[in-house]
Amino acid sequence: MDNSRANLLEEAVGISKGGRVVVVEDCVETSGAFVLHHFLKRSLYPDTSDVVIFIAFAHPFSHYERILRKMGCNLTVHRKNHRFLFLDMLTLECPDRSVKETRQDGLFALYGEIEKAVEIYSSLEGSRTITIMIDDISLIEVAANGSSNHVLDFLHYCYTLKAKYGCSFVTLNHEDIYSSANMLPLILQPEYLADVIIKAEPLATGLASDVHGQLTVLNKGSVCDLGGSSSKVCNFHFRVKENIVDYFYPGTQT
Repeated sequence: MDNSRANLLEEAVGISKGGRVVVVEDCVETSGAFVLHHFLKRSLYPDTSDVVIFIAFAHPFSHYERILRKMGCNLTVHRKNHRFLFLDMLTLECPDRSVKETRQDGLFALYGEIEKAVEIYSSLEGSRTITIMIDDISLIEVAANGSSNHVLDFLHYCYTLKAKYGCSFVTLNHEDIYSSANMLPLILQPEYLADVIIKAEPLATGLASDVHGQLTVLNKGSVCDLGGSSSKVCNFHFRVKENIVDYFYPGTQT
């Protein structure tokens, strides 16, 4: 496969040592989970000492271990080597208190666990980037018993780790499930805080057997001295295969 095609996503996102917020948005018709897998593998490259703290609301460890193994990344080994911390939130249970109080306390406790892990990893010798990944923001809302305020508070606390420790932050969110106006902050707030927004969408022209969808990448870049922005927008198609994803510009796939 043409390496230039394989690197389209990397080129659009840009190379950064750390400290960036990336928001991946998808919809029912087009899943963006493969982008999350891409960043997970990139953060665990063998020639780095980087660390990933993965908060899983959507799938168990076995799901990601199977997918990443096909991509040439062994999560079990990285877990044993303390480069991959997997926090499984699918088994979140409530003691005999009100569900509302328990869910709120549960998110605060989860943030405390994340912060403690970041403190430990950042205190170790060597240069490393700590990436915090959340596989589904919409399911945090379920864990918070439908309270969008608790979700926004939790995300805000996680974002503060970027400034304090230089952490990177990658999240996946389902853009089309928020139908009511009072739920829009769960889309708008992450977008506002993001350095890079990646939208996975179906083709505007309809279904195609050799193209699975399109990615629109908004890289906000940095603000220059004159107040202008170096942001850029890239749009290209993708096709998900067994162990790799092809990225290509419209009309260039053969």
